[in-house]
Amino acid sequence: MNRNISLLQRVAAARDTASPSRRTILAAIVEDPDRVLRENFKQLAEYTGSSVPTIMRICRDLGFAGLREFKLALAQELAIGASPLHRRVSIDDSATDVVNNVVRSASASVAGVRNQIDLDTLAAAAQAIAVSPHIDIVGVGNTSWFMASDLQARLFRLGLSASAWADYHLQQVAAGAQQRGGVVIAISYVGGMPTLIDAVDIARAQGARLVALTRPNTALAKRADWLLGLTVPDDSVMHVGIDVYLVHLTVIEILTVLVAQFVGEPAVQRLRGVREALRRQGVDTRSHPLQSWENGETES
Repeated sequence: MNRNISLLQRVAAARDTASPSRRTILAAIVEDPDRVLRENFKQLAEYTGSSVPTIMRICRDLGFAGLREFKLALAQELAIGASPLHRRVSIDDSATDVVNNVVRSASASVAGVRNQIDLDTLAAAAQAIAVSPHIDIVGVGNTSWFMASDLQARLFRLGLSASAWADYHLQQVAAGAQQRGGVVIAISYVGGMPTLIDAVDIARAQGARLVALTRPNTALAKRADWLLGLTVPDDSVMHVGIDVYLVHLTVIEILTVLVAQFVGEPAVQRLRGVREALRRQGVDTRSHPLQSWENGETES
């Protein structure tokens, strides 16, 4: 077997001469390697309409003991060979290729939420948030702080007592004011920021429980009462890239809906009231007259 060509090239070459049942699996690897990295034997078999034994035989024919070893080699190749623009885009790609590849990559990441998230943990976290006397949401860095702020606005609209903190000192103060029954939601894809871990430890010492939106096996994940653990492929440009935004926002949307279901009718009425207030009083409604700065008069 020629080891001088890339793994994906070997897969593509095998695809061209494979039987129909194997060709489907090999084509899926070439067309969407990111998805292959996220899925286990069963999920990959369902995705390709094949079987677990067939996938195992393909891995062995390619020179690997099993799917795990194959995925490790594939992940290494993608990380080393990724374009500095985007892992799915080359410098000479056309505009059509850029659009198609970026959208396909983003779609695969969002779809991966369904396979990675533990539904029982998600439901338990939502219920704890719904009945908590107060929720503190903490994040470090632009991405995590944006997510924390967005989630706070969503929970506040449901009628819950929720605050979001970006400043390290205020995170510690809020953590020290937590209580038994309270919930801290910590958002950090990196999951190892010392300042964030300090605040989490202080809150847990007060009896609060932790919902962590982070990667599995991070320092933050190991402290979580409810771990919403998600992994996305490395970004070629940003330390925490667009796929993390999309995946975390998807989880936040799911979590908000579940919390609203646990709160019940009061949450529905609250949301309706907010929507009606914005319809009547919002600064961007069409019912307000437009200002004409030229003649000092308003236009109706």
